[in-house]
Amino acid sequence: MSADLPLCVTCGTQYASPRSDCPICEDERQYVPPSGQQWTSLRQLREDGYTVETREQAPGVYGVGTRERFAIGQRALVVPAASGNVLWDCVAYLDDDLVRHVDELGGITAIAISHPHYYTTMVDWAEKFDVPIYLHERDRHWVGRPSERIRFWNGDTLRLADDLTLLNLGVHFDGGTVLHWRDGAGGRGALCTGDIVQVVPNRELVAFMYSYPNHIPERPSVVRRAAELLADVEFDHIYGAWWDAVVLGEAKRVVERSAARYLEQIAG
Repeated sequence: MSADLPLCVTCGTQYASPRSDCPICEDERQYVPPSGQQWTSLRQLREDGYTVETREQAPGVYGVGTRERFAIGQRALVVPAASGNVLWDCVAYLDDDLVRHVDELGGITAIAISHPHYYTTMVDWAEKFDVPIYLHERDRHWVGRPSERIRFWNGDTLRLADDLTLLNLGVHFDGGTVLHWRDGAGGRGALCTGDIVQVVPNRELVAFMYSYPNHIPERPSVVRRAAELLADVEFDHIYGAWWDAVVLGEAKRVVERSAARYLEQIAG
């Protein structure tokens, strides 16, 4: 049963069968803790008593996840687009209570994920809600549990619907993706970023990193390309990866200023 499949304790990735290593954690963007590789399962998390949390992150935009931190600790977002709700990014935990919370928000029509650190139990989510998963082709080799639910896409952009577009910025991972919601923020546009564009404690800045835990900066050429792609879209809000990691107002200015500052600093 899928609830018994191995989950990496450090990153939350679910694999199709037992294994001794977690490739995502052995990559230099993540880490294997000093205590060594450890495994759990969705069934074990349920038995451990994780509790569901749903919290508004902006008017009408809800984060879903758990009160207790697991693995990287991100929360997902239910994006209430007119074309149909989309689950942006994913969390490892899933139970009947969390399904009920998402259904009360209107359910979801698709899942889109920013990068491999948040793939987690995406197949369980897709099967439970009977929806497809959109991942960038450049990150195909990181998928731990293959599924016919996964739809890989290529190129710089993919229009999911008239009001929703995926953009491959290539930050953090080659397939690193953000979601542009044209009608978000009251029609001013919103960007769902995970940590491809990282919302930091100073909401006047965002960060672009190759590795966050290991403090490896992103390549200047990648940040420059990302800034150029984002120059062509309008957005006033950014919804990041963690609870309340949001920029509500003048978000495009924050990104432009941060990218320019980063490139200036990295050039010395």
